[in-house]
Amino acid sequence: MRVYVPLTLPGLAAAHEAGELGPGPLVAYAVTPGLREWYVSDDIEELEYAALGRAASASLRLIAGDPAAERRRVVLAVDVADGAVTADPDGRGMDAGAIGEVRVEGAVPLKRAAAVHADADDALEDVKAAADALGAADQGDDDAQFTVDGAEDHELLWFGMQEIPGLIG
Repeated sequence: MRVYVPLTLPGLAAAHEAGELGPGPLVAYAVTPGLREWYVSDDIEELEYAALGRAASASLRLIAGDPAAERRRVVLAVDVADGAVTADPDGRGMDAGAIGEVRVEGAVPLKRAAAVHADADDALEDVKAAADALGAADQGDDDAQFTVDGAEDHELLWFGMQEIPGLIG
């Protein structure tokens, strides 16, 4: 099963140095029954793109919680055994924040990673503004939510695993 693990650049650097993501459990996003119902599509590429987007939003939350992290969303696409994944780990069902969320029970070797997705340089200003506005958006501020949504206008770029040193460099 392909899962999308939200990270920060320091988190990616730590995983690269350790050779694995972990220890578990890890929060990730995947094509789950709940995501299929929410997105209303049978196109697997569209569903995986939606899971990637959910992970990018979770990465933004990680960035907002780490003032020292560069303002660049990072998502690692990893292939894990189906049995290592629990869908809807907190039993929140169709709660908007939980759609597509899964828990990977153990550490995952980086050799299982397929790609890194990260923001381009032109997204950094919008991602910074979105991270700064996230708390207010969560409290219902429409202007802050507009700012957070602005980060989602930027698509994450695809990077091969051999490009990690350049990303964390």
